[in-house]
Amino acid sequence: MKRLEELSWMGYQRKDGRLGIRNRVLVIYTVKCAEFVAQKIVERADHLDVELIGFPGCTDNQYAVNMLISMIRHPNIGAVLAVGLGCEYIQPEWLADIATKEGKLSHWMFIQKEGGTQSTIEKGLDWVEWALKQLQDTPRAEMRLKDLVIGAECGGSDYTSGLAGNAVVGRFYDKLVDLGGTAIFEEIVEAIGLRDMLVNRGETEEVRQQLSYTYDKMLDYCKSVRQYSISPGNFAGGLTTIEEKSMGALVKSGSRSIQGVTKVAVPPTKPGLWLLDSTPDPYWMQFGITNPNDNEGLMDLISCGAHIVFLVTGRGSVVGSAVSPCIKITGNHATFERMSEDMEFDASPILTGEKSRDAMAEALAVHVAEIASGVLSKSEAMGHKEFYIPYKYQDKNIPPKACEQ
Repeated sequence: MKRLEELSWMGYQRKDGRLGIRNRVLVIYTVKCAEFVAQKIVERADHLDVELIGFPGCTDNQYAVNMLISMIRHPNIGAVLAVGLGCEYIQPEWLADIATKEGKLSHWMFIQKEGGTQSTIEKGLDWVEWALKQLQDTPRAEMRLKDLVIGAECGGSDYTSGLAGNAVVGRFYDKLVDLGGTAIFEEIVEAIGLRDMLVNRGETEEVRQQLSYTYDKMLDYCKSVRQYSISPGNFAGGLTTIEEKSMGALVKSGSRSIQGVTKVAVPPTKPGLWLLDSTPDPYWMQFGITNPNDNEGLMDLISCGAHIVFLVTGRGSVVGSAVSPCIKITGNHATFERMSEDMEFDASPILTGEKSRDAMAEALAVHVAEIASGVLSKSEAMGHKEFYIPYKYQDKNIPPKACEQ
């Protein structure tokens, strides 16, 4: 077997210098009223590389705007069709202009101006089919693991999530970072009680201040609702090294230094390990926190440029994700066998002692390279490309430095 640093494949060269592992046409609806038309365009195109996302709201929400823009800029996207009704806040022309400036094929339509439902569907379908032909000429370039951005979260956890699923992801993240790649983890709420363990991993004093702010914000929320508890699935007990005595979501971050805290729709500024703060600003946390479902969390990770996302689940899941392939990982062998149609990577051999965490992390890296090279994930092959973009309120700025607080 090749060494991990030797694994390579051909990616898609974007004009901003980034490389994508997919070359897709993204159809965006800018309001609920345009969803049906956009969805029909995608259905009738009936092509793996034509995807749908959108925002149902009619009024202003900067989080949603940032999310849509980040998907347009994503390196897995080569062309964008924006479809609106004609009287909503988010204007499809804005989005198409951004795509054009990014060097991507783009087009936009107002249903009110195109003659109605059927006329807009026909015109949109014609453009999508034209764009697919044009994308065949996209320049290619060699990619390696160091060129990847990988995001991870967990959901539907059981005790194996911390002991095996997240543990394998954490060891994979260590290897990815050592090779020069970028890893993103989130779910700070599941690190409550581990403040020092988290903060002390900050690369610099500024990063440690960012981690402190992010942790304290979530802790204040947990105190306010008085409902937080740590479930058995949140523990990664039984592991041996100091770096691995963390719980739940934190164990999947591995053991490397954290380069910084990033926000939704803000790609990391350099390679390494990053924490994604996807929670609302403090004022808005009184109305609820993210993530209401797994697909919001996956989309938040993808908005930061993740080429591939991991969903670690002990009890099983069927969801996929738009824009970037989703690899579903379980540490529960019974779940892997029972849901073999959907579950993609079985991390349970580390529980039985059949394989070490290093061996399983290397196997996961090989699988990631296969998916990046164009092999379809199970969710992609079945057409699972779920997404969720709600109303949310989050400033894109990183928390203030200590001297400014």
